[in-house]
Amino acid sequence: MGGGRGRRLGFGTYLGIVAVLAVLSSLDPSGLRKYLRLRDEAARMEAENARLAAEAAQLAREVRALRTDPGALERAAREDLGLVRPGERVYRVAPGEGGR
Repeated sequence: MGGGRGRRLGFGTYLGIVAVLAVLSSLDPSGLRKYLRLRDEAARMEAENARLAAEAAQLAREVRALRTDPGALERAAREDLGLVRPGERVYRVAPGEGGR
């Protein structure tokens, strides 16, 4: 019967030590708080990586379109570089003047 009491005492001591270590870890700047901060930072970085991967995929689609679709190339030249064909006229409407 004494063996059961010794096991309970040993288990209680074990739980006490674990509780003390948990408290000390939460108070130590390089312990639990650092782990939680680093975990949050890793989650932010993963989200940023996903956003950048989506942006890279979009840019790859644009590059592919510019290489293979003459219409896409012309559209980019007109929108991004402001190029026009000979004989074309470009009318620009200043902001705030279009609806009056």
